[in-house]
Amino acid sequence: MSELLFDVNLQQLSDDFLTGNWRVADRVLNRTDPGTTLAQAERLQLEPGRLEIQAPGVQDAGQWLVQRDNILNRPYLEISTGQEQTRALITRLRRSRDGSVSQLNLYFQSGMEMQLTRP
Repeated sequence: MSELLFDVNLQQLSDDFLTGNWRVADRVLNRTDPGTTLAQAERLQLEPGRLEIQAPGVQDAGQWLVQRDNILNRPYLEISTGQEQTRALITRLRRSRDGSVSQLNLYFQSGMEMQLTRP
C-alpha cells in the first residue's frame, strides 16, 4: 500500500467510513475459536445494516451497527450473524485523502485482533 493514509478521529467516526468490501489483511486469534466464520474470514462486506462474511467454503450474513460506550465515546462494531453475536472495539481507522484506500483495526471481545484493508 503505497498511498499515504491518515488517522480518522474515532470520536467522530461516520458509519459511511466503514461501508464497503474489506479484505482481512492480518489476524491474531488469541483465545478465539478458530472454527467460527469470523475467525476464518477472508472478506467482510459491510453495507448499511447488512454484513456478509466470506471464508473458505463458508458464507454467513447478518447485521452490524456502531455503538459507543457512555464514558469515553469509543466506537464498537456490533456484529450479529447466524453463527454468533460479538462486538469489536474499533482501535484504529486510517484512510487516504479520497477514501479509496483504508485500514481498519478491530479488537474483538474474544481477544481476536483483525486488520482489514480496502481495496
